[in-house]
Amino acid sequence: MRIDSLHFKQEGLINPKLTSICDICLQMGKNAEDYANSTVKTFAQALLYTYVGNNNDGDSEDHLVNTKQLRKRYEAFIQDYDGNRLALQQLPRKEFNDAVIKSELGKIDYIPDQGRDFAYNLEKLGLTVNFQLNEVDYIDRERIRAKYHYRCQYCGRKGTSVDHKDPVSLSHNNDLDNLTLSCSECNRIKSDMPYKLFKQLNDQIVDVNKKLVRYENSIGSLKEEFENRRRQLAAKAHLKGVINDPELNAMRKQNKKLQDAIDSLESDYDSLRKTRENHFNTGWKLYQLNQRKDVI
Repeated sequence: MRIDSLHFKQEGLINPKLTSICDICLQMGKNAEDYANSTVKTFAQALLYTYVGNNNDGDSEDHLVNTKQLRKRYEAFIQDYDGNRLALQQLPRKEFNDAVIKSELGKIDYIPDQGRDFAYNLEKLGLTVNFQLNEVDYIDRERIRAKYHYRCQYCGRKGTSVDHKDPVSLSHNNDLDNLTLSCSECNRIKSDMPYKLFKQLNDQIVDVNKKLVRYENSIGSLKEEFENRRRQLAAKAHLKGVINDPELNAMRKQNKKLQDAIDSLESDYDSLRKTRENHFNTGWKLYQLNQRKDVI
């Protein structure tokens, strides 16, 4: 299966060992020396690591999960676990692997579904992870919103999301000094990113954040004007009792121009937001790569 390289790496006496099969297959009792894996073998040779597996040049075609579609479902589920800090903290990998093995062997009558969220798939496999570590009550949330005047402390736009500076999934810290106010977009982008890293990346795009605030204010003003004109048009049409009328048609044309202006601004705004999000995503991925100890 196409899963992270950490599943093929084991500690060695001097250098790490790379196995031809993943840790899940090893936990099942499979012997790595019975299987060939040319990709892992190539990496092991290039990095001077010990390769444990069949030395044939080809790859073994014996799959525990027979169909490509089913393999994709297990791959997605394993990747969800590998990338979820709360799951990694609370659910030992051996216990997770055991559930995957039982599912693959039919001992659990459920196969992870890519169309379902991670928590649902865990539950169906008999695994439990508490994803509700955020215990900030309503009064404290309102206190934070009032303190920061409903403004995101990252980008400056309007915000109502109370955000943990140090992610609650890592710190379990719900104290007031670990809370700030965020817009929903910054909250989503930051997610489990360390506060120091997010702030560092955010400080690199101060001018972009200022543009976002101006876009938000301009679009908000134009939408308010559009709604006022729409109500005026509806009122006049009601008083006149007609639909086709020169005055009403002129108002509709003006409203159409205003809507076109709003659409144009929103398109530019969305493009800038996407570029900003890519900036954070790239920075976060580079940081994670630098933190990883696995080699492939």
